[in-house]
Amino acid sequence: MGEVEVVTESERAARLLAAEAGAMELFAEVERRGLIAAGRRDRQVSDEIRDLAGSMFGVRTYWHKRIVRSGPHTLQPYKENPPDRVIEADDIVFADFGPVFDGWEADFGRTFVLGDDPVKHRLNADLATIFAAGQRFFLDRPDITGEQLFTHVRQLVADAGWEIGIPHTGHTLGEFPHERIEGDKVTYYITPGSDQPLRRADAAGRACHWILELHLVDREHGFGGFYEQLLDLQHRPAAR
Repeated sequence: MGEVEVVTESERAARLLAAEAGAMELFAEVERRGLIAAGRRDRQVSDEIRDLAGSMFGVRTYWHKRIVRSGPHTLQPYKENPPDRVIEADDIVFADFGPVFDGWEADFGRTFVLGDDPVKHRLNADLATIFAAGQRFFLDRPDITGEQLFTHVRQLVADAGWEIGIPHTGHTLGEFPHERIEGDKVTYYITPGSDQPLRRADAAGRACHWILELHLVDREHGFGGFYEQLLDLQHRPAAR
């Protein structure tokens, strides 16, 4: 893969939004095709989404491991690797993919509920609601830090009756490979101790762009849900 050359910050933003739009289209097609269904295995679904991304967009690279988790495995944070599992009729399932589109990263996650369990459906609905509220809080505060946003999102989650299942609520995103964050779990994350403004330049002098990542869990009922997409960049409504 050749070096990505971008002249302006507006072009960088447009490339990131285009990558995420591709991920949104991919997940919409996953739902249309009914790939997430009872009787199928998590790994089977993950492989079929991978193949679909390849056929639809030519995606061959992922900047992080592909995740499809169902049932009690939805309690597990990203770093864990639970065993493969057969999806059941009344399950909750989430998918977390980081496809690279023409050298630009997407990081996109959604939750799917099979059956009529009202608690699972409420958690799934709350994911989108809390994401929107967290994004509004960020957009209204030009100097907000990662820790301040984390604290606010954590309160939103608690008010809704859930827990946060991971020690952060987001991270940076950009050209592939983006600013390496594996060894720094604070500076480039939305987490306690992240005391720099989120609106800042990275080490290369480029604007930081952020993912808001929600992993909510209900330990009493033994499941969780997941939702993530760009925080600081928004898609324009389609023209009518």
